[in-house]
Amino acid sequence: MRRTKIICTVGPATSTPERLQSLVDAGMNVARLNFSHGEHAFHGQTIKYLRQISSATQKPLALMQDLCGPKIRLGVLPQEGITVEAGQEVTFVLQKEGKSADEIPLPLPTLFAMVRRGEPILINDGRIKVIVCDRDADRIRAQVIIGGLISSNKGVNLPETRLPVTSITEKDLSDLRFGIQLGVDLVAVSFVRSPQDLEPAQRMIEGANANIRIIAKIERREAVENIDEIIEVADGIMVARGDLGVEMPIEQVPLIQKDIILRCNRAGKPVITATQMLESMISAPDPTRAEVTDVANSILDGTDAVMLSGETAVGQYPVAAVKMMHSVAVRTENSLKEGARQALWNYDAGSLSVTESLAEAVCRIAYETGAKAIVCHSSSGNTARLISKYRPTTPILALTPCDTPYRQLALSWGIEPLLI
Repeated sequence: MRRTKIICTVGPATSTPERLQSLVDAGMNVARLNFSHGEHAFHGQTIKYLRQISSATQKPLALMQDLCGPKIRLGVLPQEGITVEAGQEVTFVLQKEGKSADEIPLPLPTLFAMVRRGEPILINDGRIKVIVCDRDADRIRAQVIIGGLISSNKGVNLPETRLPVTSITEKDLSDLRFGIQLGVDLVAVSFVRSPQDLEPAQRMIEGANANIRIIAKIERREAVENIDEIIEVADGIMVARGDLGVEMPIEQVPLIQKDIILRCNRAGKPVITATQMLESMISAPDPTRAEVTDVANSILDGTDAVMLSGETAVGQYPVAAVKMMHSVAVRTENSLKEGARQALWNYDAGSLSVTESLAEAVCRIAYETGAKAIVCHSSSGNTARLISKYRPTTPILALTPCDTPYRQLALSWGIEPLLI
């Protein structure tokens, strides 16, 4: 039994019933629907297919809606793009569309008001870097540090500029209403900076009397600084290493990942490691050795789930990527010494709730007696998640009469949900 869960992003490469069935057969536990791309009709049809497959196979399959968030993007450039070179000066203009090859459109007024001289602007996941020389109300003059080709709608990051933007946009709220109507199990909120950024989603979910667990995506410096407070209010955490590696020095990302996973483990909150895990398999049938090591190390760190993005959304080998992820996870878990996965911390017994005290004791007893399985009844899923927190070497069988917790538990480490 594989304990670490696998999340697959569904996209054009995997949107047919046959491909989705192949992902489930290969080991997908959670299907991610990326609302940065695709229309509601596409996602609605995908959800329908996934529910049918889950019912037919009698396998728990959670659906995670990933909201777009306030991603900053360039406007429209000439079709051939603009090539800039190191040392060159460029001008950003407050327009949706560039009117000349010398101007880069950036349609966000607050950016022009907040950016300061000497601050970096990163384009296309940091592949292009410029430094602000000066600015006024509708123009920013900058010097290119790292050049390259700039094309329409590429993402923009400002790691040193604090912009007064909310983490949930009107588009996100519209998408979330749609997700609630279709019964998604999890919702990932992008570009979270503080616990308050989760409140709009929480209010909408509670107002609809829906049972949807909220995952906070950690991809900003402020989120790292407020990580304990975010973990406390979120139902789970995603270490979104793509934007995080642009917003912060990339060499810090591995240690940030390890620290966040440890904090989530101690809090008993599911944690997802995401972005570029098997990136080369978008176009190659086999991953690099470094990618395999990355997946294995994430599992050794204690992640609940590992996530595939472009590999399954637009890649040429989506099913092979899932099979590879499964194989690496099983081999890594089997290599651990007996008992090494037990995270039985020396808590003050007085600080534990009655339920958690029982969960901790069950894990100890199961280990000491060599039990074949831990069986628990859990209407909400919380008891099973508390047992998972202590990472027992024994499989956790979670019996639940409720459809939604049955699917939601597919995200948590070591839990095999059973609908009764």
